[in-house]
Amino acid sequence: MTEIGDSLAVTLFSEIFMADQLARNRIARALPKGMELSHFSVLNHLARINEERSPAQLAATFHVTRGAMTNTLNRLDWAGHVHIRPDWDDARRKMVSISPSGRSARDVAIQAIAPVLAEAVADIGEDRLRAALPVLRMLRQKLEGRR
Repeated sequence: MTEIGDSLAVTLFSEIFMADQLARNRIARALPKGMELSHFSVLNHLARINEERSPAQLAATFHVTRGAMTNTLNRLDWAGHVHIRPDWDDARRKMVSISPSGRSARDVAIQAIAPVLAEAVADIGEDRLRAALPVLRMLRQKLEGRR
């Protein structure tokens, strides 16, 4: 890369990192008492896909260690937000699904964070947001090694 390209890349990632940090802080503060961002993320993912996943699959999806995912799942299980059962095909593995309580907790969390998200993007405009999505998606895929 040229010096100008390096500067552009550094500037781009600096903006992404700062936006990520600010978004995480605002969303974490808006979440219902006792819910952490990692809890919401897992519940939201399970609600969207509406299928069971193994803890290893969830760890890979969120790019965290299996230990970190196990900790999050244990807390969600303790709260009654997920069901964890043995894998019928391989007793060494477990499968995780969202519970009705987890769906309710996720819905309450979405209601709590929706105004924060709406306020953050209100002045940017729908056309600009739609235009940014493909670039951000391509960048994510590149970082995941998919391109």
